Amino acid sequence: MSENTLVQVKNLKKYFPIRSGFFGRVTGQVKAVDGINFTIEKGKTMGLVGESGCGKTTVGKTILRLNPKTDGEVLFQGQEIFSLTKSELQKMRPHMQIIFQDPYSSLSPRLPVGEIIGEAVREHQIVPDKEFNDYITRIMLACGLQEYHKDRYPHEFSGGQRQRICIARALALNPDFVVCDEPVSALDVSIQAQIINLLEDLQRDYKMAYLFISHDLSVVQHISDTVGVMYLGTMVEFAKKDDIFSNPLHPYTKALFSAIPIPDPTLRRNRIILEGSIPSPANPPSGCKFHTRCAQVMDICSREIPAEKEIDGHMVACHLYN
Repeated sequence: MSENTLVQVKNLKKYFPIRSGFFGRVTGQVKAVDGINFTIEKGKTMGLVGESGCGKTTVGKTILRLNPKTDGEVLFQGQEIFSLTKSELQKMRPHMQIIFQDPYSSLSPRLPVGEIIGEAVREHQIVPDKEFNDYITRIMLACGLQEYHKDRYPHEFSGGQRQRICIARALALNPDFVVCDEPVSALDVSIQAQIINLLEDLQRDYKMAYLFISHDLSVVQHISDTVGVMYLGTMVEFAKKDDIFSNPLHPYTKALFSAIPIPDPTLRRNRIILEGSIPSPANPPSGCKFHTRCAQVMDICSREIPAEKEIDGHMVACHLYN
């Protein structure tokens, strides 16, 4: 691990038990995250993309230890977070934050904005009590909110303003790493651009690293330094942004990126249409999980799980590159 590496994920797995019957016996497992690897450098943004249900949000929550892991390692600043004691984790918490997808349900309707942003600041004693109000005001102004918003409640704000409150709540703890779980998907397009610009400005000013989870490939292309592509709980390709968008290697990545709209009516992209539906993570296909929908499938694909290989700067898991 290099000295610039902030987060390192090694063979991370997260399975959810399937229970049935009167006694709730475990009859199977949903393999939401099934052995993925990636790194995030200090002050950089990693985009994480894939179809709905592929495990992106589960990855974000698990690396923050909001979910228990099934297997693997998550190293944050060189420390394995799942080996930390309760008191050690409490000290680590301010350095790792999350911005949730839905600003309407992630804010308490019973607290004014000043308390929402300042609650964790008090808990972790980020600043002395006499500096508390000025500190919260500075954070709110940095996120495009006004001081008089402190005494208002979340229902009095628009969706974009609520997401600014969520960002301010995370920023107030001065984190090194923030998981952005589809932070703009619930917002209008014009508001999306404002929030993306705000995240970029805050990253430049506060030197934070982001894991940016999104369905919007155009947004990921704009904001990310590296990009990981997930399919059914596995990472099929990981590379620098320019490399993966200019030359995707995995068949699934090619199909996914072929759906990006081109803002020029005279140009047409060769759209790759995937046949069939996504298999169930409770009963994934043997071998390569993508082989049931891949146009370039080979006999080995249904028998053996492809190993990750480095090809032209890409980490790709596909038998085409054996």
